[in-house]
Amino acid sequence: MLYIDCEKCTACGLCEDTCAFAAITVQEDCAVVNDNCTLCGACVDNCPEDALRIEVADKRLQEDAHTFSGVMVFAECRHGLIAPVTYELLGIGRKLANQRQVPLSVVLLGHEVANYCDSLIAGGADTIFLAQHPSLAQFREDVYAKLLARIIQEQKPEVVLAGATAIGRSVIPYVATLVGAGLTADCTKLEIREEDGMLLQTRPAFGGNIMATIECPHTRPQMATVRPKVMAPATPDPARTGTVVHIEAQEDELHTATEVLETVQSEEDQVNIQEVEALVAGGRGLTSEKGFALLRELATELNAAVAASRAAVDAGWIPYPHQVGQTGKTVSPKLYIACGISGAIQHAVGMQSAEVVVAINRDAEAPIFNIATYGLVGDLYEVIPELIRQLQEAKR
Repeated sequence: MLYIDCEKCTACGLCEDTCAFAAITVQEDCAVVNDNCTLCGACVDNCPEDALRIEVADKRLQEDAHTFSGVMVFAECRHGLIAPVTYELLGIGRKLANQRQVPLSVVLLGHEVANYCDSLIAGGADTIFLAQHPSLAQFREDVYAKLLARIIQEQKPEVVLAGATAIGRSVIPYVATLVGAGLTADCTKLEIREEDGMLLQTRPAFGGNIMATIECPHTRPQMATVRPKVMAPATPDPARTGTVVHIEAQEDELHTATEVLETVQSEEDQVNIQEVEALVAGGRGLTSEKGFALLRELATELNAAVAASRAAVDAGWIPYPHQVGQTGKTVSPKLYIACGISGAIQHAVGMQSAEVVVAINRDAEAPIFNIATYGLVGDLYEVIPELIRQLQEAKR
């Protein structure tokens, strides 16, 4: 933590001027630090009165860390179906497990979900830890967290993976706290360091302006949530065999103060942009909501769905479920047409795995052209109608 000694502080303001993150302000006769602080130490180095200091808590060493082994995936089941991200986690989990020469297991919680075990084993799992109970039919983070934490403590996996979805982001931090483990959220890349077997977890940081690689050297398991659509699912092998271990939920684990009355799917978002093969996306360059009417025409001709950058969503031109990027959804369609999108890193991390990227932008220096397969420099209100016309002619 950053500590400020107000007896030494002269309120000179140098620390405030030095801070690149607007984390320090001078109020009356002393500096004050806020939550923006990254502990970079610039203010400490520049304080002429030595009024600032950083104190780091002692690292907690886990004496039995060497006894943890294996890779475990939390299988997310929602609306009666296994979430696609689960199979993506099995794909990367299988690679990590093969590198470490350890088994890959899956935890499946729910009610009447045993029929999914075969598909999870075909997707790469060696063992399924299956817990079924009527109380698990509806997701409640405290119930799921307690049960998942017990399974982790009993099985001692070295690595635990979950999807960076609404459910994963809710329950996995809870689990990490219960088992006393480190957690890296929103990962876009996972790999094993050969020399010591450490899990290297890469994720966007500082608003997506850099990619940070994080490791948890002192505690086990190493836990990470992974963004949907950034990992490729393994090709299913129906011939694979595995083991199903039945877990009995304990009464205290099922106890909760939360009652779920009903779970419904939003009627607003009829098309999941993560599950279509072609997307036509619009950004600030559309200049108004009317631009999306033109994009929908192009999308219709391509049998595609419409997506958007954060700028377009923030402007109120299109609802949030269509947003692609760091604060939206990660997509990997066969075709991604970016219309009036500059291509800032915050957006790029959400669509850069598309097979073919077509960029339409009047700014020839826009970053989107650095990742585009094909680029069209021009006014989108001239280019898109011409594309629509030629597509229509080709269909005749």
